[in-house]
Amino acid sequence: MEEGISAIPKRFLEKLDNVDICIEEEPPRGRPLFGLYQGIPKTKRGHYGQVLPDKITIFKGPIERRGRSKEKIREIVKNTVWHEIAHHFGMNEREVREVEKRRKQKSS
Repeated sequence: MEEGISAIPKRFLEKLDNVDICIEEEPPRGRPLFGLYQGIPKTKRGHYGQVLPDKITIFKGPIERRGRSKEKIREIVKNTVWHEIAHHFGMNEREVREVEKRRKQKSS
């Protein structure tokens, strides 16, 4: 899991503002998620201060069940962290999916 997180370039991780990245075993009941962003996106912050950090949670169980190999798990974690970071920077789900689609087309 940590290897997937560390695969994110440092220049992006340094731009995170008041965000913790943590790993939990399973998502909330009934939610088939690899990751979850909870917080106030940077684009929606007004008078922002003295607040608890935003949280990016990576869910170990679903990722390991889907990945099965270390290499695939690392790739899923990296993609999941990218996805949740995009939410931190203000992108909605549709926008994130569009960017992911373009990124996959470039790497093919």
